[in-house]
Amino acid sequence: MTDFFSPDIPSPCYVIDEKALRSNLSLIKSVKERSGVEIILAFKAFALWKTFPIIREYISYTTASSLSEARLAFEEMGSKAHTYAPVYTENEFSQIADCSSHITFNSLAQYAKFAEQAYAKGISCGLRINPEFSDVSTALYNPCAAGSRLGVVANDLCVGLPKGIEGLHFHTLCESNSYDLERTLAVVEKRFGHLFSQLRWLNMGGGHLMTHADYDVEHLIGLLRNFGAKYPNLQLILEPGSAFVWRTGVLVATVQDIVVNNGVQTAMLDVSFACHMPDCLEMPYKPAIVGAYDETAGKPTYRMGGNSCLSGDFVGSWSFDTELKTGDRIVFEDMIHYTIVKTTLFNGVSHPSIAIRRADGSLEILRRYGYEDYKSRMN
Repeated sequence: MTDFFSPDIPSPCYVIDEKALRSNLSLIKSVKERSGVEIILAFKAFALWKTFPIIREYISYTTASSLSEARLAFEEMGSKAHTYAPVYTENEFSQIADCSSHITFNSLAQYAKFAEQAYAKGISCGLRINPEFSDVSTALYNPCAAGSRLGVVANDLCVGLPKGIEGLHFHTLCESNSYDLERTLAVVEKRFGHLFSQLRWLNMGGGHLMTHADYDVEHLIGLLRNFGAKYPNLQLILEPGSAFVWRTGVLVATVQDIVVNNGVQTAMLDVSFACHMPDCLEMPYKPAIVGAYDETAGKPTYRMGGNSCLSGDFVGSWSFDTELKTGDRIVFEDMIHYTIVKTTLFNGVSHPSIAIRRADGSLEILRRYGYEDYKSRMN
């Protein structure tokens, strides 16, 4: 594993480990081949296109949720995207269609509006369905919550599918396991199974965390093979994001100051939770730090404070074997998925650099950020 404390790594910096990335990709390719399904990369979790030459060795297709992502798939991945967006606009749809092989519509009205344009370009069209069931407990990430704006419910299809629809797409999972998928599939089959004979494909969305150490890969493969045998007319598609880069890299930061208030020690860092690790505040969750552990009595204990002026830009607490001091490195584990793609320029706080530790041990800096990035963004 990469030495993330190495002095050749700048701070702050996202660092991807090529060996770990290839390990995940190998597993995903194995699942794809053994189950007979198509597994594609969801850009909403990871879209670092300078790694696409590696990714293309294992998988060929990606899923997009916007014009920019669809163009990235077409121009940099070298294949047309499977595209789904909650809403399409007239000024972008034609360009999206040029970059897409499949387009999923969020509503019957959107399908009616754009279907003719899509078919004129040879696109396979689908509908996102909402099975009104999800195991996701965090409301912010639950696409099937009451009143959800995402997908068509079964009652809206009681008279059947609109003419020309070739696929259905559901997305109900979030870093979930194969047993969560099994429960969801049972509900989808119960509510929409009568439509399957009319379709060419079924997209099971993302959230399949198959590269997690505790994920039951054999159960997933068996589940998909059995479902595929039951509906041989359907091409089954999975589009995980996090699974591709799960535990493949870190965010390296440095302690710049120690602030003490009412007995609470906060290590002030050169990174921000709000700007660089937003899921820590949104989910919320407490990430692992190399060499640290949960708060322990008698041990030096600190919150980690971000460098934006948002008062809530902190997470804690962690204990260390020795007291922290200015200049110490803090290495946040598993910080590649849903981080680089979600960074903001709030406060003008610069993005961390992005680097990859190649399989031969060399470090390649893929990108550094500075004032011009902020200035052009505000232009």
